[in-house]
Amino acid sequence: MEKDQKLEKVIEAAKLYYLLDFNQSDIAKKLGVSRPTVSRLLQQAKSEGIVQIKINDPTEQVEKLSQELEEKFQLKKAIVVSIPQYEDNLIKNYLGGAGAAYLNEIVKDGDIIGVTWGTTLYHLAIELKQKFVRDVKVVQLKGGVSHSETNTYASEILYLFGKAFNCTPHHLPLPAIVDHEVVKRAMEADRHIRSILDLGKKANIAVFTIGQVKADSLLFQLGYFTEADIKSLSRNSAGDICSRFFDSDGEICNHDLNERTLGIGLDDLKAKEQSILVAGGANKINGIYGALMGKYANCLVTDQFTARFLLDKLEKSDKN
Repeated sequence: MEKDQKLEKVIEAAKLYYLLDFNQSDIAKKLGVSRPTVSRLLQQAKSEGIVQIKINDPTEQVEKLSQELEEKFQLKKAIVVSIPQYEDNLIKNYLGGAGAAYLNEIVKDGDIIGVTWGTTLYHLAIELKQKFVRDVKVVQLKGGVSHSETNTYASEILYLFGKAFNCTPHHLPLPAIVDHEVVKRAMEADRHIRSILDLGKKANIAVFTIGQVKADSLLFQLGYFTEADIKSLSRNSAGDICSRFFDSDGEICNHDLNERTLGIGLDDLKAKEQSILVAGGANKINGIYGALMGKYANCLVTDQFTARFLLDKLEKSDKN
C-alpha cells in the first residue's frame, strides 16, 4: 500500500510539474512534503520512465532531410528550411531568406549570375545583402515582357541583384514565349539579344524556381498561351523552369511550345557550376520532382514538408 501511495505521489508531482507548470515549491506545499522530496519524486518519474522527455530539434530534422535529398537525388547541395506552416506566402518568405544567404556565401569575383522572375525570386532578391565583389555580371535568363498587367517582378529582381553584387544587370527585353518559331529566330538573330542570351549560357550560377501548371499561376496570367496550349500542359506537364515545360520524369512535354520559348534551355542549366532551384509548397512538388529527375538543378532550397514529400515520392517510384 505504501508503495502504491509513493507511486501516486510520483505521478502527481510529475503531472503538476510537467503538465501544469507548477514550480517545485508549490508542489511541495500541495503534497505536504519538502522541496528536496519533490526533486527526488521528479527524478524517480524520469528514471522509471513515467516521464519521457523528447526534444524535437528542427535543426536536426532539416539537416537529416538535407543529407537525404543530396544522397537520393545526387545534389551538390540541399538546403532545407524549417517552416511553421505549409502555406505558400510563408514558404516564399523563408525560402527567399535561405536562398539569399546561400548566394551571399558562394558568389565570388568574376561570377556570372543568371536569374529568372516570379514571386519566389522576388522574395529572394529582397533578402539579398550587399557583398563587395568585383566583376560580377547579372543577366536575365528568360524574357519577361507580357501581354497583361500582371507583375512578373523581372525589373525589380534584376535591380536588387545588381545592387547586391555591385553591377548593372543585363535585361532580356522580350516576351518569354512568342506565337511563331520564325519570330523567335528573328529575335535571336539580333546581335544585342544574342549577346544577352550568350551571357545567360555562360553564367556559372543560375537561380530559378518552378512554375505551377494552373490557371492562377503567374506565367498563365501573362497571355502567352492558346487554349490548345493550356489543354496540352494541364494534361502532361508537372511544371516549368524558365517557361519550358516538362513532365514528372523531367522530359520536355510540349515541343512546339518549347520551340517558341525565348531564353535559356533546360540542358544549359545542367552544365552550370551552381544550378539553384528555390521552390516549395504542395502545388510545386511534382514540378520540383520532375526538375530533379531531369537533373536541371544541382542545388535545391526547399522546406521540410516538401523535402519529405519528394523523398516519399522517390521511394514509391523506386518500388514500382
